[in-house]
Amino acid sequence: MCESPTSRKLLAAIFDVDGVLVASPHERAWRDALAGFADPALFTTEFYQARVAGKPRLAGAQATLEGLGVADAAARARQYAAKKQALIDRMIAAGEFEAFPDAVHLAVALRAIGFRLALASSSKNVAAMLRHLKVPDGRPLLSIFDADLSGTDVSRGKPDPALFLLAAKAMNVPAEQCLVVEDAPSGIKAARAGGMAALGIARLGDENLLRAAAADLVVTSLDQVDVGAIAGGILCIKSATEASVHG
Repeated sequence: MCESPTSRKLLAAIFDVDGVLVASPHERAWRDALAGFADPALFTTEFYQARVAGKPRLAGAQATLEGLGVADAAARARQYAAKKQALIDRMIAAGEFEAFPDAVHLAVALRAIGFRLALASSSKNVAAMLRHLKVPDGRPLLSIFDADLSGTDVSRGKPDPALFLLAAKAMNVPAEQCLVVEDAPSGIKAARAGGMAALGIARLGDENLLRAAAADLVVTSLDQVDVGAIAGGILCIKSATEASVHG
């Protein structure tokens, strides 16, 4: 079932990381670090997706404190961000993260059909995590990507397309021939603003938000995606028969 032709030849894919490739502890670290600033219980998954996901660390910290009505949010954001980073460093060292199998399947399959691959996350912890995660043949997950732009400082975070445009440039692929895989509405908007195709992965029941952000295709598992159609510029969901055999 082909839901959205992109009318372009696609040559490369750009993956966000947190929530797309990796079930990382970022959300938990942001929440736990709130103690002393605000009630951590107020930091729900919905809040995280709406205000923090996809943003650089300091911007995410300020957005959180402002969203929770913390006094002097701008002045206290740096302290909150540093506390969160100390927590995430400990979690990563303890191996408290794992790859989403469907995302690994998609990345490996795209690589097999000749796609170039890049990572583009606001997180500066991506390489540390992906070195510890493996693809089925035992190689580090990080090794199948041609470029890692994660944590690169840009003047504006998502929904500005700057980070994705840098990833396309690093792969030497025109932006319009790149597919972005994202789980956050801000990331989908960034992809579209950069002239790229956008594939939304709804792991949190937020299909409507991703569609509203203008994703070309939204799935609840990346195993649903018909990889064979992607090179032809068509984003498709596998037929029920294919999904039962290959999903």
